Amino acid sequence: MRPRHPLPRRWMMTDERLGDVAAKVAKLPRGSGIVFRQYATPEGKRRRMFAQVRRIARARRLTLLVAGPFLPGADGVHGRKARKNNGLATRPVHSVRERIAAERAGVDATFVSPVFATRSHPGARPLGRIRFAMLIRGARLPVIALGGMTERRARTLPGIAGWAAIDAWSAPRPIANRS
Repeated sequence: MRPRHPLPRRWMMTDERLGDVAAKVAKLPRGSGIVFRQYATPEGKRRRMFAQVRRIARARRLTLLVAGPFLPGADGVHGRKARKNNGLATRPVHSVRERIAAERAGVDATFVSPVFATRSHPGARPLGRIRFAMLIRGARLPVIALGGMTERRARTLPGIAGWAAIDAWSAPRPIANRS
């Protein structure tokens, strides 16, 4: 089955640090994607939050993936064991081995990270531009760059299909207006 939306270029990864997730989603540029994570949110609140985000995503034509326990109404899934099914499927990738496994699983795209230092994984060694380029060389799937990303940094990375972030979407100015 083909995804309802083309693969977005911009992605928001949600987590508890975003605060009012629905308000942030409402400000995303049309055609963006969301990976709804909220791992530490209690299940009932997570479901209510997802329903609110789903309503906004539908109204604004945003692609909505869910990570962690599946929630009905998502456009697809994101996770280490994601496989191609009835929607969009993406996997996180941190090494060539994981990239190859994602390609063999037949997912639609990979989120390669951390490209740069990131607050969500303090102390994690970022790939940097050279190691990132080496990791994606020969990739057979679209690559979404993640980790310390901004739209400006994404423009400097050849070979990517898009970029994803958490903190970039929390900035005071809308992302589309920043250079």
